[in-house]
Amino acid sequence: MTGDKLKEIKERVIKSLPPNVKVKNVEFEGPFLVIYVKNPQELAEVDIIKKLAKDLRKRIIIRPDPKSLKPPEEAKEIIKKIVPPDANITNFYFDEENGEVIIEAEKPGVVIGKGGSTFREIMKAVGWSPRVVRTPPIRSRMIENIRSFLLSVKDERKEILKRIGERIHRTVFHEDKWVRVTFLGGSREVGRSCYLLQTPESKILVECGVNVSNIHQSPYLYVPEVQPLDEIDAVVITHAHLDHCGLVPLLYKYGYKGPIYLTPPTRDLMVLLQIDFIEVAEREGNVVPYSSQHIREALKHTITLDYGVVTDISPDVRLTFYNAGHILGSAIAHFHIGDGLYNVAFTGDFKFERTRLFDKAETHFPRLEALIMEATYGGSQDFQPTRKEAEEKLIAIVNETIKKGGKVLIPTFAVGRSQEVMLVLEEAIRNEKLEDVPVYLDGMIYEATAIHTAYPEYLNAHLRDLIFHHGINPFISENFVRVDSPSKRQEVIDDSSPSIILATSGMLNGGPVMEYFKALAPDEKNTLIFVGYQAEGTLGRRIQKGWREVPFPVDGRREVVKVNMRVETVDGFSGHSDRRQLMNYVKYLHPRPEKIITVHGDEGKCIDLASSIYKTYRIETRAPMNLETIRFI
Repeated sequence: MTGDKLKEIKERVIKSLPPNVKVKNVEFEGPFLVIYVKNPQELAEVDIIKKLAKDLRKRIIIRPDPKSLKPPEEAKEIIKKIVPPDANITNFYFDEENGEVIIEAEKPGVVIGKGGSTFREIMKAVGWSPRVVRTPPIRSRMIENIRSFLLSVKDERKEILKRIGERIHRTVFHEDKWVRVTFLGGSREVGRSCYLLQTPESKILVECGVNVSNIHQSPYLYVPEVQPLDEIDAVVITHAHLDHCGLVPLLYKYGYKGPIYLTPPTRDLMVLLQIDFIEVAEREGNVVPYSSQHIREALKHTITLDYGVVTDISPDVRLTFYNAGHILGSAIAHFHIGDGLYNVAFTGDFKFERTRLFDKAETHFPRLEALIMEATYGGSQDFQPTRKEAEEKLIAIVNETIKKGGKVLIPTFAVGRSQEVMLVLEEAIRNEKLEDVPVYLDGMIYEATAIHTAYPEYLNAHLRDLIFHHGINPFISENFVRVDSPSKRQEVIDDSSPSIILATSGMLNGGPVMEYFKALAPDEKNTLIFVGYQAEGTLGRRIQKGWREVPFPVDGRREVVKVNMRVETVDGFSGHSDRRQLMNYVKYLHPRPEKIITVHGDEGKCIDLASSIYKTYRIETRAPMNLETIRFI
């Protein structure tokens, strides 16, 4: 049936394109309709492709016939001759999957040329479709490794995408109309988020996370609705935190063969955090749920989507990502089901406030009948101070500690919280509100920051303006010092002068922060500052509660560490919305949904938020338990 459909589409494509365009083949690859063209330079007019995509209601990629492409090394030399030297080209990546040459340059506008003239000249000369990006100020080894890996498996990946494309565009058989969601983790709890969206035609897994405070606690993936795993059409990941994506590779270990949909930054950050997750587990003697081989297998199946792009992911479901404002690349996943039958969105974690890094979460959708939203800070007393108050408090505590000659230890999540705190510290030092002391970055913070610099389009307009138009890039301040070895870490600990240390993990449940804590905790001159959520059961939560003696693992045995250092919590840096913001988010939703489901919060907070939304807005609400199924129509 797919072959007949492709034959019909190919005929329509040939009729729609100018007669001088030579179409070689048309194929489904993943959610995309790929049109192979012998002379793609004749399709420089973007409007033709847009019109064709609208007519066919498909995502379209124009890919040059491989025979029409210049070999990469030859293409590089030709491009260097075409592009003026002042563009300062720093790198080339040849993406054979999409027939693109990615050109990194310090001045992208020079590569594009006036009205795209240089861009078109490149395309005609080499056959490759150029994509120009600004050279990131910090090189990311993770991004380079991911690009190299995907290039090395391009033939295998092409076959994977063809198989996915056939599955997406299969014939619909059922006449029944229903939509339901089964809650497999993250309901009335924080951690192991996992939900199964089902229709008569489709099974879509939204998130597959680990409980970071108890890594042995997994989502309920063994229930009949989920098994066998290879019947799942798609996995959708809203963002890269481990409680949302930490067990995705496990799916491939046990038989899943389908796609993972996520934004480009989420893909890169997800791989970074998953690799660190299994390395830390091995180092600390915990059971490792999967290997690096399974991370690579998952990476082969990733399909990246930018915000606002509507994409078929199964015969009757279309997915669109919207900005969630939580961390880099975080998304609200909006599902359009059937031909206008029903629309449901999963917020993932979101922030309904503009931060130093991101714009606030999106509230406007084409249609919305149901919303599944987080309730991390959904309790009636969960009000956070403003960002300004939080920043002032942080700077005041740091100044007090430095004046005493102490060190400030800030446990942070590598992604999101670290970069927010870095921006605050950099501005305070630049404006002389904070003494000029080194800020040490340990763990994955430096690499995560490099990934932030590679995706400026996902940052807010103010930060982009600061970097590109005012020449101030706070991420590369001289005050930031990377700690990249155990010996360097020991140097920082042994140095008696004041300093600030940002280290992972954010809940004191592993990672390099543990070494700093053990060394610094007994000295009352030092200060520990929590800037993020501390889950129940973690060492961070115990210290936050006031424990002054804590058990500490050392070489397979337990030691007691005395906590004489000052302990402070600075609320307001969270990437989550507080109670006020959660209620305001519902207020500003357009259109207003008929049903709202609260998840990703302690039991009382989920119930409290659901009750308050119903009382305030008269919207039907539920706070389901794990293993419950809710039918929407």
